[in-house]
Amino acid sequence: MTEQFATVDEYLASFPDDVEAVLQELRRTIRGAVPNAGEKISYRIPAMTLDGKVLVYFAGWKDYVSMYPLPEMDAAFEKELAPYVAGKGTVRFAHGRPLPHDLIERFVKLHARRIRPA
Repeated sequence: MTEQFATVDEYLASFPDDVEAVLQELRRTIRGAVPNAGEKISYRIPAMTLDGKVLVYFAGWKDYVSMYPLPEMDAAFEKELAPYVAGKGTVRFAHGRPLPHDLIERFVKLHARRIRPA
């Protein structure tokens, strides 16, 4: 991925329609978890922000979409997320399978609590 994008919309539009649709769904799920999140391009991929700090990154690939980095989590959530963990700090969701919206929302909310502790 060498192309530079000025906006998240531009990044998403660079994918085939089916992948763009999954990325848009992921974006909506993240926004559902943290409605006041901002967004920008960082490290050439979309980053959702909160209070000017990166909340999560997400990206599209040939066979999956990814989110980064893994949040600090308890053992129960770690076990639930385990089938999606791919490498250090990354979760992947394969194309052609429904996104696990509940897990994604919890993932994002854990990061939000890091930025805005209760």
